[in-house]
Amino acid sequence: MVRRCRQWLLGVLCLCAVAACSEPGEQAVSSAQAIEWKLVTSWPKGFPGMGVAPERFADIVNRLSQGRLMIRVYGAGELVPSFDVFNAVAKGTVQMGHSAAFYWQDKIPAAPFFTSVPFGMTAQEMNAWLHYGGGLGLWQALYEPYGVIPMAGGNTGAQMGGWFNKEIRTIDDLKGLKMRLPGYGADVFKRAGGIPVSLSGGELFTALETGTIDAAEWVGPYNDLAFGLHNAAKYYYYPGWQEPSTTLEFLVNQQALQSLPDDLQQLVVTAARAVNQDLLDEYTVKNMQALDVLVREHHVALRRFPAPVLAELKQLTRELLIEKSKSDPALAQIYASYQQFLTDTRLYNRVSNGGNVNAD
Repeated sequence: MVRRCRQWLLGVLCLCAVAACSEPGEQAVSSAQAIEWKLVTSWPKGFPGMGVAPERFADIVNRLSQGRLMIRVYGAGELVPSFDVFNAVAKGTVQMGHSAAFYWQDKIPAAPFFTSVPFGMTAQEMNAWLHYGGGLGLWQALYEPYGVIPMAGGNTGAQMGGWFNKEIRTIDDLKGLKMRLPGYGADVFKRAGGIPVSLSGGELFTALETGTIDAAEWVGPYNDLAFGLHNAAKYYYYPGWQEPSTTLEFLVNQQALQSLPDDLQQLVVTAARAVNQDLLDEYTVKNMQALDVLVREHHVALRRFPAPVLAELKQLTRELLIEKSKSDPALAQIYASYQQFLTDTRLYNRVSNGGNVNAD
């Protein structure tokens, strides 16, 4: 009996010693099987900036959950096509996605407000509207019928106006031009007489080089340089009237998120918020550096759109949004909130950021 007690006690002590030497994460995973999620994106695997951001998100969640929630990232086409990310998350085929809301415009007409609006908000203004101006609540309500929860997933900052093989001197130069352009920018371009074309990032270079399209906008210097678009077109135009900033999105299947313990739900939300700011910081630096390389080393012809062209495009944008808001109550509500916040923040910026910039 004594021998048995000693053996039992020795076994307990051994188990305690193993537990004491184990990492906290190892204890957590051993006590309950790790939860595994799939995250699909609209970007090529490992693509600078946008393609790496979901990997950073997954790494943060994997590490800080100590292995309790493991997220695996798939690039465009690995599990689903670039433009099928929303549907995959909505159906529960995967638990998460990383993309841009204007890709779902055909399904949800108001979605582009949460990516970019021509002549609209800057990245800083978008983040403020989403997180403190009521924008996120409107976004969540818009996606709720599909069982999808959206979160800001990074911002590329101000984009460029695009790559062209002809100079743009008047609005008439856009007529008949085939250009890769998404979102409301595509609608405005069409009203100006252009022909918008929908293409994923991986198709851009070949389409531009072979003349399948006459012009293309992708993101900005950082990603445009990575795709080598300067080898397919001569002129690089600015400003990016169609996307003065571009908010990306994390899409989360509502049922999958709500099935997580409270602390893991909060970790997903917090990690997304961290990556959202981190990506904007990265693009601010990398775009600046890449533009210098494009102009100085590759001798890209940098051009500014003429003021009359921009004025005409801005008027067409105004007409488009007013027209759309008349036929879609959800869009009208979002447009009213967006426009009011834009008006208020621009009034403030005239005496804050604008005052400092103009003092240079």
